[in-house]
Amino acid sequence: MTSSDEAADRTWSPQQLRGANERLLLDRLRAEGPASRAELARVTGLSKPTVSSALAALEAAGLVREAGTHTPERGRSAVLYAPDASAGYALGIDIGRAWLRVALADLAGTVVARSEVRNPARTSAAMAGLVVATARELIAGSGVPAAKVAQAAVGTPGVYDPATRRVRYAQHLPGWGRAGLFDRMTRDLGVPLAVHNDANLAALGEYAFGAGAGSKLFVYIMIGTGLGMGVVAEGRLFTGAHGGAGEIGFLPWPGRHGPDTPGTDTQDPDPGTPDTLEDAVSGDAVVAAARAHGMSGPLTAKGVFDAARAGDCAAVRAVELEGRRLAHTVAAVAAVLDPDLVVLGGGVGHGADLLLRTVRETLRTLTPLRPKVAPSALGEDAVLLGALATALETARELTFTRRSPAPAKAPPAD
Repeated sequence: MTSSDEAADRTWSPQQLRGANERLLLDRLRAEGPASRAELARVTGLSKPTVSSALAALEAAGLVREAGTHTPERGRSAVLYAPDASAGYALGIDIGRAWLRVALADLAGTVVARSEVRNPARTSAAMAGLVVATARELIAGSGVPAAKVAQAAVGTPGVYDPATRRVRYAQHLPGWGRAGLFDRMTRDLGVPLAVHNDANLAALGEYAFGAGAGSKLFVYIMIGTGLGMGVVAEGRLFTGAHGGAGEIGFLPWPGRHGPDTPGTDTQDPDPGTPDTLEDAVSGDAVVAAARAHGMSGPLTAKGVFDAARAGDCAAVRAVELEGRRLAHTVAAVAAVLDPDLVVLGGGVGHGADLLLRTVRETLRTLTPLRPKVAPSALGEDAVLLGALATALETARELTFTRRSPAPAKAPPAD
């Protein structure tokens, strides 16, 4: 709020006005870094006494701290102020079928503790218990007071319905849609818990910290146990009317008119006709294609990609088939959304070094709409970092609104 706004808006109470001034200064410090009282007065238009009073209140509430001094060429030294990152913390949680990842970050986004454990749970109750136990252990071991953890965000397969507080379509997590599950997790964890689709969080993470930075409209395709997609337009997540935007795994696969139609490549035996796009493009599809080409024994998608890197012919052909199928997926996405960038992520997406050539070459034969296709810059941390970014936004707001309203005595202005 500028000084002219202060004079113009007479309907605000003094307490509201103080709060607006404090928020303005705190936001400025978070965006631009340490500054003196005089500098803040100059860039915000607030008077120096107003800045001094607001900074003193923020300092008393533990939201800002002194961050050294600045001595100009002329004049006396000035105290610099910066946000106190330890005023609050956010918890990010990534729930996958095989792994559970948890991280704790301060308000500056610095990760102060993280944990990665295998997920042996086969029931929703066991999985919920594992999430809570892992998160509580992480917080206890970090040295951060539990009361300072203001918000948690969890990424999970499926579509979360905030009205019923239940997850739908999490086909690979049995029982995950049970009523009351997330309410119980929130209660046991003792921290407000927001639930989001994992591909959406990965897209946010990639936009905030990875390959999607600066894109006007970009798509993150998560290929792993299942198949999902997150869409970020102008920096904002697009989730659709009911949260189901990006659930491309449910799209019907074109069957024998698709890229794996027998006869289109005499080197490819028919690995079976998938029913949905998830059947065609997920990690299980890579394994099925590898078996159809002659690989045997216990197989995983990662194992197939490792074998392809080592030159195994059957694995190479299976990976090439996956690349062609992914190209059809990208072509469909390009026709509907016209993104400037498509990022490949998830367990299979981590094999982008082997997939990209086939994806790009096939895409040229399919459509004139050819967005840039790139690998994830964040790898397996995309969902976790997206969860932290989401939780931090809320945690920063909560730590501000929960501050003590009593202003401290202001120091003299610079």
